[in-house]
Amino acid sequence: MAYRRVSNQVVVGAAVVLVGLVLLANTTRLYDTTGLFRYLPSLFVLAGLYALVVSGFRNVGGPLVLVAVAGAWQAVALGFVTAGEIVSFWPVLLVILGLSIAVGRIRSSVEPITGERVDLVAVFGGRDARVTTSRFAGGAITAIFGAVELDLRDVVELDGTARIDVTALFGGAEITVPRDWNVRLDVLPVFGAAEDERPRRELEHETVDLVVSGFSAFGGVSVTD
Repeated sequence: MAYRRVSNQVVVGAAVVLVGLVLLANTTRLYDTTGLFRYLPSLFVLAGLYALVVSGFRNVGGPLVLVAVAGAWQAVALGFVTAGEIVSFWPVLLVILGLSIAVGRIRSSVEPITGERVDLVAVFGGRDARVTTSRFAGGAITAIFGAVELDLRDVVELDGTARIDVTALFGGAEITVPRDWNVRLDVLPVFGAAEDERPRRELEHETVDLVVSGFSAFGGVSVTD
């Protein structure tokens, strides 16, 4: 049986559902989960580490700052150190910023996607990717307090109507497509925006090449050429 990797969007969604269930149990008094809130900063530490790994360590600055701040918050919450002692280590943030700039100079700024599907996550940072294969089938984009830029202009063949599912929460996603593509936006914006920014032109064909679906809250999803 072929192995199918769980998408990053499923992992992020499952984490949000878990947090929601814990909060629901507490607010409805089904179970006292107050003690778990002491470990809330650890969730942000895991989110930062996860963002580092899934980006192939291209998205460094934002996730490392998140890990450092959340780790310090967790140490204070557990009583290992005091808030005053933590404040004295604020220059560490400058060190992290310098490292992220240095790594950004070493690593390519544009991430090549060699498969037929994309699965991009940006958490407290940015991802800039370009599909380098001629065939494209679709995928998923998740931007949480971050931004994702995806370039599809090298694609010459589609697997039917391709679909990209986007989740933008306090973040944004920009998808660049070939000029002759017919794109349909099915994104639900809540205090956000979803728009096709390409100039109006006469449609060359009625077949839909790409469907961009999903959800945008306090963020934006755009299609450009």
